[in-house]
Formats: sequence, structure tokens, C-alpha cells
Amino acid sequence: MSEEIYPNDDPATGPETAAAADAAASQEAAQPAAQGRYARLTSETGGVRKLTGMYKNWFLDYASYVILERAVPHVGDGLKPVQRRILHAMKVIDDGRYNKVANIVGQTMQYHPHGDASIKDALVQLGQKDLLIDCQGNWGNILTGDEAAAGRYIEARLSKFALDVVFNKKTTEWMLSYDGRKEEPVTLPVKFPLLLAQGADGIAVGLASKILPHNFNELIHAAVAHLRGETFQLYPDFPTGGMIDVSRYNDGLRGGVVKVRAKISKIDKRTLAITEIPYTTTTESIKESIIKANEKGKIKIRRVDDNTAEHVEIIVQVAPDESSDKTIDALYAFTDCEVSISPNACVIRDEKPHFMGVSEILRRSADHTRALLGQELEIRLHELNEAWHAASLERIFIENKLYQPIEGCKTREAAYEAVDEGLAPFKKLLRREVTLDDVQRLTELKFIRISRFDSERADNEIKAIEAEIERVRYDLDHLTDYAVAYYERIREKYGKGRERRTELRSFDTIEAAKVAVTNAKLYVDRAEGFFGIGKSMKDAEFVCDCSDIDDVIVFTKDGRYIITKVSDKAFFDKNIYYIGVFKRNDERTIYNVLYRDGKNGPILMKRCAIKGITRDKEYDITKGTPRSEILYMTVNPNGEAEVLKVYFKPRPRLKKVIVDLDFSTLAIKGRQSQGNLFSRYGIHKIVMKERGTSTLGSQEIWFDDDVHRLNTEGRGYALGAFKGEDKLLVWTPRTYYITGYDLQQHFPDDTVLVERYRPERVYAVCYFDREQNYYYLKRFPIESSDKTQFFLDEEGTGDFVCRTGRAGAQLEVTYAGAQASRPAERIEVDGFVGVKSHRAKGKRVTTFEVASLHFVEPEEPEEEPADPATGDDRSGDAPAGGPAVATGAAAANEVGAASGIELPEGPAAVPPQTDDVEFTIERPRGDQDDVIDVEQLNLF
Repeated sequence: MSEEIYPNDDPATGPETAAAADAAASQEAAQPAAQGRYARLTSETGGVRKLTGMYKNWFLDYASYVILERAVPHVGDGLKPVQRRILHAMKVIDDGRYNKVANIVGQTMQYHPHGDASIKDALVQLGQKDLLIDCQGNWGNILTGDEAAAGRYIEARLSKFALDVVFNKKTTEWMLSYDGRKEEPVTLPVKFPLLLAQGADGIAVGLASKILPHNFNELIHAAVAHLRGETFQLYPDFPTGGMIDVSRYNDGLRGGVVKVRAKISKIDKRTLAITEIPYTTTTESIKESIIKANEKGKIKIRRVDDNTAEHVEIIVQVAPDESSDKTIDALYAFTDCEVSISPNACVIRDEKPHFMGVSEILRRSADHTRALLGQELEIRLHELNEAWHAASLERIFIENKLYQPIEGCKTREAAYEAVDEGLAPFKKLLRREVTLDDVQRLTELKFIRISRFDSERADNEIKAIEAEIERVRYDLDHLTDYAVAYYERIREKYGKGRERRTELRSFDTIEAAKVAVTNAKLYVDRAEGFFGIGKSMKDAEFVCDCSDIDDVIVFTKDGRYIITKVSDKAFFDKNIYYIGVFKRNDERTIYNVLYRDGKNGPILMKRCAIKGITRDKEYDITKGTPRSEILYMTVNPNGEAEVLKVYFKPRPRLKKVIVDLDFSTLAIKGRQSQGNLFSRYGIHKIVMKERGTSTLGSQEIWFDDDVHRLNTEGRGYALGAFKGEDKLLVWTPRTYYITGYDLQQHFPDDTVLVERYRPERVYAVCYFDREQNYYYLKRFPIESSDKTQFFLDEEGTGDFVCRTGRAGAQLEVTYAGAQASRPAERIEVDGFVGVKSHRAKGKRVTTFEVASLHFVEPEEPEEEPADPATGDDRSGDAPAGGPAVATGAAAANEVGAASGIELPEGPAAVPPQTDDVEFTIERPRGDQDDVIDVEQLNLF
């Protein structure tokens, strides 16, 4: 608010220019020609001011008022004015009983110059935060979005926590209310980071504040860490639970953002359950967003039911032909199951708005709390000194019978003077001067109190006061330790049941195009060059099913291609050769191309992957020579390499008119590579001789425990190379199940381990039986089934301790209790218990009290190398993108053909596309007998 704003002025002009403009406007208004329907309002005559001046002078006042007195919380107590006045009014009428909300609203209106509706809404929001207000009745539901009942039906009172940490008349700064009849606090002396615990939302004029709520116990821990000079870090925690990614939180400052997700679990293959929801959403809003996404075709579900009562429960029935894992990702991508929240920590400090991070707010709160505690100690010390002074004076007055001189005094002043003279010899024993008030208090003592005075009891009271004075002085000298102890008492007293509800997680990036359902059909008019998913294209050639947010790649016959977003109808160029859905950064989709460079140029062959390129920019799959032509091309989703039979046009001295082209002999290069020379002779016809298999080998898979997802980028721990029918084994504390290595699948939140499934392996599990109060050990093979298997009882009486799949492992047992001196024992697992079903109870480990149990595993034996004769690699295939097999002229020379075959008659033709066949990259055949005649490489 340091600069004046002139809304009607040009930004480049200043106050002088604005004043000149106002003067000019006044002159124009005075002229008869300028008189119009609004002349009476805008003229200065009759004491009416111009609207421009009113707007300019009053707008900033209004904006300042809204910022300071309505929308933005104060950094001192973390409250907006309406919240502060509500709490103050509740304290004024507090008698320990519940008060009707309507009554509280009426009391607050003595301090808050606004309507009752705004007060009631603010009171309900305070009550729903479950911190300062003890509620009774229907106060609404933050989970479902249901509103609270009317104010005459619901009741409230201050919570014990609020009475402990919010109020203290002695340390409160007061001011007059808006009508001057009442006193209200400037700020409440809150000894807790209330602003961060509750959070705050406010929209002012040209300014907004959004502070996210944080965990109660974590705030106390951070405050203690700050007081001790230690580092700390704060992240939001929401009452609705869910999961949060705080990697871009930015300490709650502007520019930061957090992603919050609902907690979704799989009940079975066709049923999902949403049990926690993101902050700022309700179960109703999530249900509506799911229905809308389903209507738009973004997801496929049969139905969604909201069974929320005390806890969130939204049941989503997945469509029969859809994957539940893909549906979970789609819910995060297209519905309110994932929301982004942008914090903006703005607070009032020194009568001005300031932007500061949550760490700075916490530090200020902790320092403010320590200062308030010190102020309270100072006040208490002053009260104790006054109490000691009064008790000492009373004892001196009574024990020395200084009341006797009063009997002869005829006036009050004479009595005061007599007592003061009697105290003169004892004043040096006191800690401060004796005042007239002290003397008056002594003369007003009742005779019965003097007659019943107990000297020993008075001495004990004085000693107790002196002891407390010493304690208060010690606390003042060690104020930081005193503040730490205060925070720890608050945590012990009120921190139970306030554990973190929102799980801190790192989220994997969900690409909407990968999880969107196929809700559209792609058509193409090859001759005219049009393509799209709109109704106007339905008479054209059908290409494939796609999503309305997919990208498509379009090739023309001359080798130009473009990647663009799918639309109702679009035009690239005539003679479209190929069109299909494009997956960005896909390294496994390989393009096999045979093209002629220029009108009569040589024929080149290439294999390449097209990954990330600029959308709507034109590229060339050829060298870009004018009048080039694609003779053959396939798009292979898993790097398949086919074998072609190529028929050349007959020419003199051409010995071999038919040759084989094996694409597996070509190395996979970048999309800009020119390719290798195949021939300089014209081609009559191309026929597919053999559909090849994938040449990309197996995939290296990792499991990222932070996000509970598989990946191929090396995040987390390696699971090995997977291909074909390889499986994964997933362990939780009570169950295991076998699954594939689909990168899109989700794993349970309590996943303990993900590893390669080996059907021959026997596992040993140690667990604690709470019914028998003993530890048990059992061994079992993995049951080959698609269902989740419970290796511990479903009732939950057994607690998982450890497991191993290593043969020859030992179980080390450390004893406790009466057997604590007993040396640790190692049990040979294989010989201790036999192999049975995972449902078996197992064998009891020991009857003694156990301190710890863990498996000692032998070293993993080395895997057998690949058999060169069979190609069986027991340690897994090489990762995708292995070394090239043959390049350059060598690759061209390995393309062979058998001579002596007649050239079939008929026109040359391009075979149909074969991009719908799934394959894997084999090594080159290396047939040295079938080679091209060197003469074929000569020019025409």
C-alpha cells in the first residue's frame, strides 16, 4: 500500500497529470454544451463532488479497510477481525455451559459492524476446524459439504484448549469497539501458531491470502526446534486426509503449488473405493466430477455411489472392459480426485499486508509466545512481590501491635500518620517503599483477623511466596527452556488424536493421453488429405479408435510428416500414406522405411524411433530431396522387424531380380538419419515374406517406493529385466499376490516389497501371534493364483515380523526379560520347520521373552550365464536399445536374394500396413550366401 493508485488515470501518468485531467473535466462540465443527463451528478455545484474524485480518494480507503479489517489474518494471533470478535464475545459470556449460536452471533454484533450471516458463517467455519470451539448439534460436514443447522438449533462454547492458550486479560491490548461502548482486543494473546494450525482463506481488493492448515503436533515440534536453534520443515496436513506432493510447496509463498490426491484402493478387479478426499473438495463434488468425466468419455465406469457418513466411502464400479489401474490414473487425471492448490501466505503485520513463508510465520509465533510467557512471568513476579510486601507488612503490623496508637487518633489522617511512624523502624526489612495505600489497608484490618493471627502460618505463607518468586525468577532467566516446557505440556495435553492425516508422497506424472479411454474414432481421406474424428469424416476410411485428447502422426507419400492434436477435421496434404495415434517419448515404437531419394535417385532403407518433436511442425522421414517417395513403411509398436521379398524391374546385366530385405539387420537410429543404401535399381513390387519378432529385447524395470509405481527410468530399486510372461510378486504385511509388470498398475499403500516372481522359491515368514503371545516361523511356496493370498490370518491376530526367500537362511533370536543375559541364538530355518501351505500356522520359535528377530541370509548365488546354443539368458535379456547389429555398407551387403526366379507380371504395389502385429529385436541372421550382386549398386 506504499503507492497511490489512480484507477481512472493512464498507468504512465502521475498525480499531476490526473489533477490536470480533473481540472479539464471540470471546465468541460461547466460549458453548456457538456450539459447532459448526468450533469447534475458530476458537477461541483450544490456541494456535490465529482465521481472521479470520490472514486480516486475513497477507493484506496475501502481497499485498505477490506484488507486490514476483513479478509487477511493478523500474524500476531492468526485471526481475522470477525474471528477475533467471535472468540472475545464467547469469552465474555462463557460460564462453562453451551450457548446457542444465535446468542453468540448477537453478542458478537456488539463488536462486529456487519450482518449476522457473515458472523454465523465464520463461527461455523471455526467450529468445523475442531480446535477452538466445542460444538454441539449439527454443524455440517466438511466431507460431504452439508451445511450446518440454523443458529437457534446448534450450540457452542470455548474449548479447553482455547481457554488455555488464547485468552489472558493481563497481557491483552484493548481498544474501543466501533460504537465506542465496548472494549475489544487489538489482538488476542495467543500462545500457539494458530494461523498455521487452522489455515486461512481471504479475498480482499487486489489482494488474496491462502494459508494451508498444518499438523498440530508438527507445529509444536517445529516451534520447539526453533527455540532451540534447530532447523525444521513444515508441510500442510488436511482434516480430509488424502495424499499430498509437497515438492513445490515453496514454504507456502506465492508461486508454490501442492498437489493433493484422494486415496483410492481396489476392492476387487472391478470395484474401487475412495476413502479419503483432497482438501477443498467434498464427496459430492468428487462424485459429480466423476459423472461428468464419464459422460464426456474420459473414463468408463458403470456407476458411482456415495456412502459417506462418518468416514468417506465413494464406491466406483469400473466398466467390464476397462482396467482398474488405468481407471485410477484416469480419476486422478480427469476428476477432482487430484487437485492443485496454490498457497499465498499473506498476513497483516504493522498495519500492512506482508507476504511471508510458513517458516517465518512459525518463527514469529514461537518468538511471540516466548515474549508473552515472559510478560506473564513478569506480571506474576510483580504480583508475588506485592503479595510478599502485603503479608510482611501485615505480620509486622500485628506482631508489633502497631494498631494500638490508632486508639488515640481522632482523625483518619492522624491514624495514618501514627501507623506510618510505627512502621519506620521496620521499613528497611521491606523490598519497596511503604505507600499511603499500604497504610490504609493496614488500618482497615478487622479486629477478628488481628485476634486470630497465627504467626507460624504467616511465616509459612511468606516462605511459600518467596519460593514461588525464586521459581519465577529462574523461569525468567531460562525463558527459552520455560517456553519449550510450555509447548511440550500443550502437546501432551491436547496432542493425542491429532496425528498427521495427509500422507506425504511423491506423485508420478500421469499423462492424460495415456489413461484416456478411446471415446472417438479416427477417419482419413487419403486422396484429399483430410483426417479427424468429427461427424463430417464418418464417410471416410476408418483408421482406429482413439481419444479426443490424443496426438496423431500423419505421413504423406513424399515422406513429409507432422504430429498434431486430433480434431473434428483437419487438413495436412494430399496423398496421405499413413496416419496413426502418436505416443510422445515412445522409444519402443520403431518405423521401418524403404524410400526412393528423389525422382530417379537411389533406394534407401532405415529404422528409426520418433520421440519428442514439436507439435504442428513439418518434418521429413526422407532426406528431403524433392519428389522423394516412400516405397514401403511399417510402424511397429514393439520394434518388430519383418523380412521383405523385393522384385526389381528387369534390366540388362541384372543377375538377381529378387532379393530379401531383412530389417532386423539394420541398426535403429534417430529420425533424422538418412538410412543405408539398398539399391540403385528400380523396384517393381514388394511383398512381405516373413513377419518378424521384436528386436528390442527385454525391459529393465524399477520400483519407486516413494510413489509406489513401476518405471523404466531407473527410479527406486531395480527388479531386473522382464519380457514375455515374466511376473512380479508383491508383499504386504499380511498378503501376497502375483501380477504382471504393466507400468500403469497401482500397488497397495502398505506394500512391503516388490520382487521378481520365481515359482521355485520357498519363503520363510516369522510373525507374532497375539492370541498365543508367541513368535512363529513357517515356510511355504508361492501359490500360483491371480487372487490375493493371506499368509497371515485375515482377522489380524498375527503381526508380520520378517521374511526371506533365500535358501540356507538363519533366524537370529535375541532374548529379553529374565533371559536377557542369554546369548543370541541362530536357528537354521530350512531344518527347523518343513515346507507347508501358506495357510499353515507354523512352528513356535521359543517360549522365552524375545527382544528382536531377524533373518541372516547367505550370499546370493551367481546366476547362470546365457546358453549360446539356445539363447536362454537366465539373468534376463539385455535392456531395450541394445547395441546395433550391422550398420552402413555391411548392412546393405547382408541383404540377400535367391537368383533364377522369374519376375511376376503386374503393376507394382505397396503392401498393406502391418502395425497391428505385436512382436520382440532378434539378432541378424547373417546369411552370407544371399547377397546383392555388386553390379546392382551401379548407377542406372
